[in-house]
Amino acid sequence: MDKKQQFKIILAAIVSHGAWGFSFLASRKGLDGAPVFVLLSHRFGLSFLVMNLLLLAGVGKLSLRGKGLWKPLLLGLMEPVVYFFGEQYGILHSNTSFSGVMIAMIPIVSTLAAAPVLGEKPSLGQVLFSILSIGGVVGLGMMNKNSGSLDWIGVVALIVAVLSAGAYTLIGRGISREYTPFERTYMMMAVGVAAFTPLAFIQTKGSVTAYFRPLGQPSYLMAILFLALVCSVACYFLSSYTITHMTVARETVFSNLTTAVSVFAGVIFLHEPFTWFGALCCAIIFVGIYGVQKTAP
Repeated sequence: MDKKQQFKIILAAIVSHGAWGFSFLASRKGLDGAPVFVLLSHRFGLSFLVMNLLLLAGVGKLSLRGKGLWKPLLLGLMEPVVYFFGEQYGILHSNTSFSGVMIAMIPIVSTLAAAPVLGEKPSLGQVLFSILSIGGVVGLGMMNKNSGSLDWIGVVALIVAVLSAGAYTLIGRGISREYTPFERTYMMMAVGVAAFTPLAFIQTKGSVTAYFRPLGQPSYLMAILFLALVCSVACYFLSSYTITHMTVARETVFSNLTTAVSVFAGVIFLHEPFTWFGALCCAIIFVGIYGVQKTAP
């Protein structure tokens, strides 16, 4: 692999995980206008529509004949479906610090699991730098007020989120030679809309009017457009692309970049306080990500 291609792959990882850092702002704005499952249904419904438009325009190709569907369906089940369930209920039933620490465990869990599952053995340097990056995320989590109470539902839900995110990466990496990034992204969007739309109508008690009403709010519509077009279609495609060309250890450590970007987004757009300790934690995250890339075997 030449340096130009390596640059493109790393850039794709930075862009996708960086953009996901802004998804928290968009989700917060969207949840002001609609309940969670309605928001997720709109998000993945629009994403699936865009994927089909790209397909009709010839931008993407879908060739699943003879490949079978169960592998990409399982991929879509892990993320977005199971992951979003775990994350949403985990955050709801736990405090900020604990949920932040648990989500930060995704890279190291994925890296350790990749060794027996995919035969990708990380170097000692990658493990140490990954732990360093996680330390930065944990530090950012400790900065926040310890809001919320912790109960067993939150613990179980966050464990499910961590395991499903790890499974998504392992499955995506494992089927990357058989299914293109477009095919994997297409199936993920299809599974997302198929899972969340029935739940949205249950949440609105079957009311079509209540389901579509939030789309009449300009602020909600802008949030959905960002979540669907950027955070779902573009970012999941870029994520699938990087998973194809990067080992699990190198790819998953970029997820900590999402946390750092979300902090800066909160400072810029929500005028949240910025401290030197926060800057130090972000610097630690960046050093950890760089170190994982440079110590790859």
